[in-house]
Amino acid sequence: QVQLAESGGGLVQPGGSLTLSCIASGSIFRLDFMAWYRQAPGKERELVASINRLDITNYVDSVKGRFTVSRDSAKNAVYLQMNSLKVDDTAVYYCYAKGVLLTNLRSLELWGQGTLVTISS
Repeated sequence: QVQLAESGGGLVQPGGSLTLSCIASGSIFRLDFMAWYRQAPGKERELVASINRLDITNYVDSVKGRFTVSRDSAKNAVYLQMNSLKVDDTAVYYCYAKGVLLTNLRSLELWGQGTLVTISS
């Protein structure tokens, strides 16, 4: 079974830092695109940061300069380093991956279960 497992959420004071991790497991041939989304209470899910196979990254404007997305292709992992955290960053963060299955070379699309990040003093 192919799945994503996230970790690293928690409670942090404003101005603090947190790193989220997401590891894909199962029969994966290749991951072409990995991303972090977040959904705050009462708001729609938004794309926070993404990274592709060429290590090209993209960020939503609100996190530019504060968040860094990176990946470890050998581990099928993606990370989100979050610095200078703000109360507005409070949300459930979801990992997303798109790639190719090893078993039949068909495309795969995965979502993690979500990890809660709370920024509060």
